[in-house]
Amino acid sequence: MFRGINTATIDGKGRMAVPARFREAVLLNSSGEVVVTIDMRERCLLMYPLPQWEVVQDKLERLSNIGPQARLLQRLLIGHATDLNLDAQGRLLVPNILREYGEINKKVVLVGQGNKIEMWSDEHWQAQMKNWLSDGADELLSGGDDFTGLSV
Repeated sequence: MFRGINTATIDGKGRMAVPARFREAVLLNSSGEVVVTIDMRERCLLMYPLPQWEVVQDKLERLSNIGPQARLLQRLLIGHATDLNLDAQGRLLVPNILREYGEINKKVVLVGQGNKIEMWSDEHWQAQMKNWLSDGADELLSGGDDFTGLSV
């Protein structure tokens, strides 16, 4: 559903215009309703069309919350999940607490990841790209069994 990379800008009120390509997919798949939450491994946000998020949340809720890891996962992902709607101009009002987590100020990089979009501050995205490339993305693709036969 979502692939490719785009940039956007967050205005002083916390509104972000969703690029047309992503906006069309959000409107088609969820009538403009999305859920934004944090990524626990990276300093970015995750944006899901509402039906996609409901699948994720159902899986999270099915985890046994006896173990501390499952509780933490539920607490952080569901706890930060925020329902948002595209306005008439195709913008989302991203809450301050989520922008603070992602350290998103003005420039945003949006990265399509199939069922969701990652939202990165431009600074974090650029730094991570350098790290990933210097850590040898080629080694990752050639060394793991899960990636055998993947030609990029």
